[in-house]
Amino acid sequence: MGFKKLLASLGAGGATVETVLSEANVVPGGVVQGEVRIQGGSVDQQIEALSVGLQARVEVEGGDQEHKQDIEFLKVRLGGAFEVKAGAVHVVPFGLEVPWETPVTSVSGQQLHGMNIGVVTELEIARAVDSGDLDPINVHPLPAQQAILDAFIGLGFRFKSADMERGHIRGTRQKLPFYQEIEFFAPQQYRGLNQVEVSFVADEREMDVVLEMDKKPGLFGEGSDSFRAFKVGLHDFHTTDWAAYLNQWLAEVGGRRNWL
Repeated sequence: MGFKKLLASLGAGGATVETVLSEANVVPGGVVQGEVRIQGGSVDQQIEALSVGLQARVEVEGGDQEHKQDIEFLKVRLGGAFEVKAGAVHVVPFGLEVPWETPVTSVSGQQLHGMNIGVVTELEIARAVDSGDLDPINVHPLPAQQAILDAFIGLGFRFKSADMERGHIRGTRQKLPFYQEIEFFAPQQYRGLNQVEVSFVADEREMDVVLEMDKKPGLFGEGSDSFRAFKVGLHDFHTTDWAAYLNQWLAEVGGRRNWL
């Protein structure tokens, strides 16, 4: 759960740093707790700054090409400058509040392929900055998010893939510079529908649920996308039958577009 590496900027005989998480399983709005352990080397060394943050690897579209980019979407400085004595161990505890918009990386015990989110540690010494490797965390859905995902599964949708994309979804409460899309294959009863993409954008009270439907091309003319966005309260979501709600919307759209 932790990483340990010699900081190149400290040179031979320098300190090593290890970040250890108390618990790698969290939910949006929760707290990642852990500690940074700095093991002194053969000489006393002055640490100018120590920080920890949350980082995600997201897809960035540019023209006809895509590439991956690491985005640190939360960063906390752990105190001021301090000295690490030779051979001594310096332990700094931390707690990172996970933003409510943080994408989920695990659903019903299944890791979502390609969801790289974790804690990154940064040490500054002698005006040089050395960042450690990513220490992964498992972000599980909020109960309200799980209810929507369960509704799709209950209707026969099958999980396809998930990704994180740089950009903003218009009309939502999004603050982070990226968002997640969870894609499902449609069941046979929605014969004109290929897949549905689901995005959650939450805060401490409610969340925007954004759905993008990909109609199968070639059945009734050109393929096209249909969208729907609605709000779900994080505390009263259980008062709605989400499977029935989603099925009614799909049936209405399918009837209007003549693909059911």
